[in-house]
Amino acid sequence: MVGVVDDPIAERRARIAKLARAGKRVGYLALAIAIVAFFIGFATNWPTWAVTVSVVGLITACVVLPLPIVLGYGVRAAEREDPERG
Repeated sequence: MVGVVDDPIAERRARIAKLARAGKRVGYLALAIAIVAFFIGFATNWPTWAVTVSVVGLITACVVLPLPIVLGYGVRAAEREDPERG
């Protein structure tokens, strides 16, 4: 194709953005599962499985979410800065 420029930085940024979106989905899904398990446990006198699912979901969210959130902000900041630098 004429006029198509392969930009390795843009490709890498797109790959990182895709991984960040996937990581956010996993982390927020774990958080949602933890919240649902918490409310089920609250309503049913705290069965062991509800407590376990809630704790595991919270730990998973706390481990998974920080990196994708930071990477997502970084990608967006880099995309905003590109037009300013030319």
